[in-house]
Amino acid sequence: MTPTKVLTIMEENHSYAEARAGMPYLARLANRYAYSTHFHAVTHPSLPNYIAIAGGSTFGVTTDTEAIPSPKIGSHQSVFGQALAAGKTAKVYAESMSAPCSGASGGGYAPKHNPWVYFGAEKKSCRKYDVPDTSFLTDAKANALPNAGMLVPNQGNDAHNGTLATADRWLKARLPTVLASSDFTSGRLTVIVTFDEDDRSTTTNHVYTVVLNAALARTHRVVTTRLSQYAITGYYEHVLGVRLHHKATARLRTAFGL
Repeated sequence: MTPTKVLTIMEENHSYAEARAGMPYLARLANRYAYSTHFHAVTHPSLPNYIAIAGGSTFGVTTDTEAIPSPKIGSHQSVFGQALAAGKTAKVYAESMSAPCSGASGGGYAPKHNPWVYFGAEKKSCRKYDVPDTSFLTDAKANALPNAGMLVPNQGNDAHNGTLATADRWLKARLPTVLASSDFTSGRLTVIVTFDEDDRSTTTNHVYTVVLNAALARTHRVVTTRLSQYAITGYYEHVLGVRLHHKATARLRTAFGL
């Protein structure tokens, strides 16, 4: 079945080699489905990479201390706003966020890991659909995940402040519900697990990216095509049938055969 939903799950600050070795549950999923050996983050630090995925551009954001909403982004749309404008659904699930679309850090939640809050032209939609993660498993089980989705662990569970082992256990507590849903087993849902950036231990910002879709089950597809985070934006666009007209590319779809 042609995918109609995309869920990106973000992890933090580890290189491809570190993540591949330190997250055995995720590695087993990668071996069962597919992963990239040449996936690279756009830049450092965190925030510009999140914005790149959500908006197809960094819009000149270069630090983690960008104003909320960002004057650099201005009236540009995100993939989430584009989904809603196209009559589709969108939702960001942010663990430990105190209120929808919050710009306030606390409890392990960091706005710099929640890109939608920076898109000021979409503030009304963000306040409605950028939510704490408490409903995530319920939505996954009910086949109610959105067309354009993102799941953001808190900094203790995304390997930013915690360990890769903790991040792996966090995924293991959630992904089985997602993978058992009929959205996933039918092929409607593609799940992308990726890292925002490496820990500056490589010169190319080489990060681990795993792609899960029912059509890839048991294929052990290893993609060697060089890809960047703009390929994730391009995949959102392809599935949603929209275009942001920035740096997004369709190469993830073709590279992974989706």
